[in-house]
Amino acid sequence: MRLSIILSVVFQFFPHVFIAQNILISDQNDPCEPSIMMNPNNTDILVAGSILNNVHRSNDGGITWTSSILSSSFGVWGDPVIDVDTSGHFYYFHLSNPPTGDWIDRIVCQKSTNNGATWNNGTGIGLVSPKEQDKQWSIVNRLNNHIYLTWTQFDEYGSTDPADSSIIRFSKSVDGGITWSEPIRISAQAGDCIDEDNTVEGSTPAIGPNGEIYVAWAGPQGIVFNKSLDEGETWLSEEILVNSMPGGWDYSIPGIQRANGFPVTKCDLSGGSAHGTIYINWTDQRNGLSNTDVWLSKSTDGGLSWSEALKVNDDTTNTHQFFTWMDIDQSTGKLYFIFYDRRNYPDTRTDVYMAISVDNGNSFINRLISESPFVPNSGIFFGDYTNITAHNDVVRPIWTRLNSGDLSIWTDVSPINEIITGKNEIDKLESSSIYQFPNPAKEISYVSFKLKGKSIVSLELFDDSGRLVHSLKKDEPMDYGKYIIPIYIDELGLPSGTYNCILSINNKSKNLRTVILD
Repeated sequence: MRLSIILSVVFQFFPHVFIAQNILISDQNDPCEPSIMMNPNNTDILVAGSILNNVHRSNDGGITWTSSILSSSFGVWGDPVIDVDTSGHFYYFHLSNPPTGDWIDRIVCQKSTNNGATWNNGTGIGLVSPKEQDKQWSIVNRLNNHIYLTWTQFDEYGSTDPADSSIIRFSKSVDGGITWSEPIRISAQAGDCIDEDNTVEGSTPAIGPNGEIYVAWAGPQGIVFNKSLDEGETWLSEEILVNSMPGGWDYSIPGIQRANGFPVTKCDLSGGSAHGTIYINWTDQRNGLSNTDVWLSKSTDGGLSWSEALKVNDDTTNTHQFFTWMDIDQSTGKLYFIFYDRRNYPDTRTDVYMAISVDNGNSFINRLISESPFVPNSGIFFGDYTNITAHNDVVRPIWTRLNSGDLSIWTDVSPINEIITGKNEIDKLESSSIYQFPNPAKEISYVSFKLKGKSIVSLELFDDSGRLVHSLKKDEPMDYGKYIIPIYIDELGLPSGTYNCILSINNKSKNLRTVILD
């Protein structure tokens, strides 16, 4: 268990530039492939998973996190997918690795009724030994809390034998994940088992307004779509082609051990103008091997026809944008996307961006949400996906950071109105740069800022209860220039904890969250 911290790093300020509020969730147990979901009854409650067997919980909207290890008699072997029903019960889907049996011989569903604090042993789904079950995704039907699950079955993972194939399977639970229906095959066209372009993978289900089940996946044809109108009992006899996905779903990104453009399927249930519209989000390299882009296609007729691919990233560079995920805020109909982005650099330095559409996927706002870039290392497994969850205008992305060989997972807690408008409190400061270092700190920390002209400055330290601890400056006239103000932690006798260092310039304030360590 650990308390996550807010890192206040060097911020460069320009007029109307959004400044993110990143939160470290965990850097323990080599976390990657994160999945996140919020309780629909209380958006302060968040549960996340990361490989191989990590659980992360927050009860304050993602500001602080606790982490624990998930266990099951079926074994816990990565590919975490978190889901939640309308009662606020969470589900953790993952691959298996039983002590007696075969590796990834089934999909496992574990349930928590106390916001992720404890989990049941789980239920195994899809056992057909020695076939292997992989890359599962789930969706909860909000009309009845039935859970639908799709995944890829390999005859033998990695096999080059033409006789071996991969298919998409489906199962459902009508009793809160306790029992599951006998899995059925829903893909008419099979793929190979090589785990490349001609393998069928990345199936993600979505629910339509009347309980329809929509599923898309990638494979030899590109992105294809299938659906069921009777809770998964019957499906279309042939898949509908959504997009040819030029270059395929399996591609290379410098610095990343492996990369893919698996599709993500969502349906608008907001009751707004796009109610019932199905969206599919993916990445591909149709514009060149050095120019991966994020795409969106939509259907307004139940998946029978699909729009041309719309580019989500708004840069004009020949760089990589990859590992996308999307969600729909079903209370507003707004679309949210997260992806890695290298538009700002000529090398492998990588940022994280969020894109927002407020007009049903016709246009996209792009915002840099990572406070600093990272440089990944292809010698370390980075995972296959990011994730994002949105509800009632609260949006929480989650991503992996691989820097200097270290893996960590992060979120951002910025208010959505600030992300959309591109403005937050820092824009109100008449300064060109502010930063605090080191943070966390033990003996001394510094606050640095620049002033554009004569200003009245206050710099005060408050504890987490709002009590004034120390006033370093109070309404002090200061001239143009750069200033570095020390905070002598030892002299002040400050105990470890989180503090609010408030810098005010001409009565306009910025809160620098400060962490003091023992």
